[in-house]
Amino acid sequence: MNAQTHATRGLLAGLLALVAIGLLAAIYYSPIWWVSLTAPNYPPESFPDGVRIHFHMNGVFNGCQKVEKAEIHEEEALDCVHEMDTINHYVGMYPIAAGGVVERAFSPFIISLLGVMVLGFAIPRTAARLIVMGLGFAGILGWMGLTMYGEDGLEYQNLGYLTALVTALDQEGGMEKEAPRVSAAEALLARMRAELGEPATPAPDGTADRTNADRESPKEVLIESLESRFEKTQERRPPEQRQEWSGSGIQTLLWHYETSLGRYFNDPVMIAPMVRGMAVATHAFFWIMVGAMLLLLWGAYKGAGLLFWLLVLAPLALPLFFIIDYAAWLWWYGHTLNDMGAFTVKPFMPTVFGDGKVAQFSTHSYPYTGFGLMVLLSVVLAILALIRRKELREAR
Repeated sequence: MNAQTHATRGLLAGLLALVAIGLLAAIYYSPIWWVSLTAPNYPPESFPDGVRIHFHMNGVFNGCQKVEKAEIHEEEALDCVHEMDTINHYVGMYPIAAGGVVERAFSPFIISLLGVMVLGFAIPRTAARLIVMGLGFAGILGWMGLTMYGEDGLEYQNLGYLTALVTALDQEGGMEKEAPRVSAAEALLARMRAELGEPATPAPDGTADRTNADRESPKEVLIESLESRFEKTQERRPPEQRQEWSGSGIQTLLWHYETSLGRYFNDPVMIAPMVRGMAVATHAFFWIMVGAMLLLLWGAYKGAGLLFWLLVLAPLALPLFFIIDYAAWLWWYGHTLNDMGAFTVKPFMPTVFGDGKVAQFSTHSYPYTGFGLMVLLSVVLAILALIRRKELREAR
């Protein structure tokens, strides 16, 4: 292989790696899958898409749009996450926020890990590959440790994840949840500050139409709301079981999970072991991430073998991993039914893909924009893998 061909392949591999990293970022901020429930009591005039929700990497968000019709007046879009939770709880299903708990909390670290893996795979020289991956993994590990175990670790979480946590706890509905955007959180500012009971700040013209939240970032307001709700739940506990707010990711995850499980079915005897199991799973996943980084560094050093090829094969298989995880959680929802539900139904498997039927409801479950980007990512990485495979073969 001449020098020009080698340089051309190296440039192409680098460009493909950059495209793949860009796709990973886009996937994180895109709705990956949508689910909708339709029924006669949800007429299309008021619910053109049924009761619809969108699954993102970092949470589940409202998929219902504000209806703009002369005969229908809505101040804001219906909160269809809350609406679906309400429907599901009648048959004993736990709220949507009780699923994918670990995956959502670790999602920014997983996506970052995949990005470093792709970049490392595209670098042909072992020394440079190890330096880039070592620095990248060290940064992810520090970020992950501070977020999950550090005091005020929620400050290092992303806005979308925090928005999903806050809105999942809201029992009145009506708050915008559709995407992890600053504008969505800004819509919560006045409401959150009112919930915290803080006074308004006089405006320059002497009026008091601005709240103190106007001077805070949306993330700070969301964290304060979580802290306020956390403290209220601690007040209802026996003194020996109360905790002080630390703001760490692990504390918030477990408290939010316990609160979500008990939203409709306040059964501490059943919920307590589920929370303990989730705590074990969360701590274990942290160390699985650490172990994976070390193994991948060894594979990067070897420059051959299964561990090396995992650098590209794991990101390439992201659509498959998502479907497996999504289907597993749907199975859990349908097979972990609480006896306190108003109606008794046999355990069932909700529809993973396509249309189905549960009682009077028609269910619809289909991929969305983010899943299409995942498939495109797989194509890009497959091309990158073929280029690197050819380079390695010719170098022997």
